Amino acid sequence: MAPATQFEASQPPNDAISSLVFSPSGSQPNRLLVSSWDKHVYLYEIIDGAEEARLINKYEHRAPVLDVCFGANSNEAFSAGLDQLVKRIDLTTGEHQTLSKHKDAVRCVVYSPQHSLLISASWDSTLHIHNLSSPSEVLTIPLPGKPHALSISPSKLVVAMTARLVHIHDLPTLLTSTSTQQIPQPWQTRESSLKFLTRAVACMPNDAGYATSSIEGRVAVEWFEDTPESQARKYAFKCHRQPAPEEEGGGDIVYPVNALAFHPVYGTFASGGGDGTVALWDAEAKRRMRQYQKFPESVAALEFSKDGKYLAIGVCPGFESGMDEQTYNAEGRSRVLIRELSETEAKGKGPK
Repeated sequence: MAPATQFEASQPPNDAISSLVFSPSGSQPNRLLVSSWDKHVYLYEIIDGAEEARLINKYEHRAPVLDVCFGANSNEAFSAGLDQLVKRIDLTTGEHQTLSKHKDAVRCVVYSPQHSLLISASWDSTLHIHNLSSPSEVLTIPLPGKPHALSISPSKLVVAMTARLVHIHDLPTLLTSTSTQQIPQPWQTRESSLKFLTRAVACMPNDAGYATSSIEGRVAVEWFEDTPESQARKYAFKCHRQPAPEEEGGGDIVYPVNALAFHPVYGTFASGGGDGTVALWDAEAKRRMRQYQKFPESVAALEFSKDGKYLAIGVCPGFESGMDEQTYNAEGRSRVLIRELSETEAKGKGPK
């Protein structure tokens, strides 16, 4: 069994990393997209066996890019950013096409391969549902709060908003609604199990539920099925905390949990925090499996490759280090790290 190895992508972004995503499994499963506040989307390719992630191309935008995702294949991407636009990028030619314009920054964009739906969430408190089978059809859904995180499973869309609001939409219903232009109601409306602002959400690959994280060092795990038995299984736990020095009164220094990602094969998940650490968790057994070495900066984004072989980690300075928007500078400090996992590294251990 090959041991785990870790290496850095060449030519990382010049500013904070906003998201990273691996290509859908297919002809080029080792492609990785990274979006950045430096107004670019970066395309890397991991060379198997060479411990190398090579920059293939970068795609300039007019404003910072807040999110990016692949489309139906590894040559198609979609971006969202402060320019209020949702764009399609042809990764081969570099050509950009605007799909829709929101009235404020677009925070998140996700693509459902099962339904050919592209969904964007904006700080104007709307979702845009793009039916890519009929590109002219864009459905606008008003939200009761500002969205902060989106995630999709094979059949569900989870929208995490301010005021602890969570909407869960049924993707087949959204697809039908794009042709009728009738605004659908959420499949479920929930209040977050976490008391503070949601920072990240990630759906389980088996379509059973999702995890959310907050700015206050906690993660919650919930299931979609709305039965008393299923809801009784949900739980939350503390993480990404460091002991405070005794001379400062002791206790814990609490960090935001910026990123969550589920392993596509084993269903375990990774969390990344402002404390500069990444931890692996077994959701079913409710236990931490391992914690990796501390990185010099905050962990901003995480993603497993679709075959579960690699974990990509975006590292850059976070505001928890005392910087504010005026003094923030990530130039030369943002890094994209690739961890090649050993065969059983992300495999759950089962109940204690």
